[in-house]
Amino acid sequence: MTEISGISPRRRKDIIDALRRGTVPQQGLDVLAVGLSGFEDAVDEELRTVSDGGAVFKAVRGEYGSGKTFFSRWLTERAKRAGFATTEVQISETETPLHKLETVYRRITENLSTSTTQSGALRDVVDGWFYILDHDAKDQAAPSEGTQDTLDLLQRRLSGVSKEAPAFSAVLRQYRLAQASGDSAEADGLLAWLGGQPHVAASVKRAAGVRGDLDHFGALGFLQGLLTVLRDSDYAGLIVVFDEVETLQRMRSDVRERSLNALRQLMDEIDGGRFPGLYLLLTGTPAFFDGQQGIQRLPPLAQRLQTDFTTDAHFDNPRATQIRLTGFTPESLLEVGSRVRDIYASGAKDSERVRSIVDDDYLRDLAVAVGGELGGRTGVAPRLFLKKLVSDVLDRVDLFEDFNPRRDYHLTVSTDELTPAEREAHARSNRPPAGSVDEIELDV
Repeated sequence: MTEISGISPRRRKDIIDALRRGTVPQQGLDVLAVGLSGFEDAVDEELRTVSDGGAVFKAVRGEYGSGKTFFSRWLTERAKRAGFATTEVQISETETPLHKLETVYRRITENLSTSTTQSGALRDVVDGWFYILDHDAKDQAAPSEGTQDTLDLLQRRLSGVSKEAPAFSAVLRQYRLAQASGDSAEADGLLAWLGGQPHVAASVKRAAGVRGDLDHFGALGFLQGLLTVLRDSDYAGLIVVFDEVETLQRMRSDVRERSLNALRQLMDEIDGGRFPGLYLLLTGTPAFFDGQQGIQRLPPLAQRLQTDFTTDAHFDNPRATQIRLTGFTPESLLEVGSRVRDIYASGAKDSERVRSIVDDDYLRDLAVAVGGELGGRTGVAPRLFLKKLVSDVLDRVDLFEDFNPRRDYHLTVSTDELTPAEREAHARSNRPPAGSVDEIELDV
């Protein structure tokens, strides 16, 4: 684990600001990774497999609040350090329906991230690829016409992709010509079309000899092309995270069926070797993987993801296609709280005062109090606990010399600041005892 004392001021600020907002930090997750050590070796082994030209499909299950988003961002941050590009796609019925692969591909390119570019890295990747092509073309035995040598090399490098998606190489070729002629508007339009964006001017598409927008069937070919460009740009591969896939359960039955079938198609293509360099990570709740409104509706998909979780979680296989997160315990909640306290103290005006006033005993009491507001469900408490710790306690200790949280702070929880899962737990904790068996609500 990275030493807390070695965190840069920028990373510290990014972590603390995100926790203050109640969100998962985009960076620095290695210092907050509690309970993930058992996955490190398996994840690193899978990343090496992908880097060597293989592909991996992984599913992560866990209840709301168990840390699925944290796990996926921890994995992507780890992957970036190993030379991968990464992207995260939030699945939803209106914004990103899984059965429309052209929309999924567009989100992949929009959120493409590298170690040097946080988001929207497609242009950097493509321009970097052409930079390498230019140099490789110059190193050939008989250089002739500069740009033409590069375009000839482009055709050879993308020969495999051209069989599946000829438009991909055609657009890249015209993009290079537009750049060479100084036509930035055309180059921008072509790059947008390459990223799956709709409503690109017809004149731009005519220049590359393509028509219409990217469709469902072309999306997989374009993903294959993107992987080829990344590989030839010396990236180790691409991590794609499908987050909140459990939203499929709430969609219309026909949309759900098509989305599950698209997921099965992706798994089959990965198994068939079509996407070397791809690591696809899927997150969802146990109900999505086990319930009749989720994976189980498509038996071929359920069979591919079937994993035995009847044994002690201590003996779970981290190499399995599907892994589970068991959520936070009081002990792990205290551990992550102490790490956040120490990260905050490293940049506070009086670090010793922060550590002494917000000691482990106080952290334990705060964790118990937050858990109590959520019906004792420690597993869904981490986000709210860390938000309260930073914004209500640590900030005030740092700002006011006479502030003592044991004396001056009383925990309050508003439903407006809760996620749906937290709101449900909070409602249950504040529900009066049942007067008879008829008033007892059952989870069905």
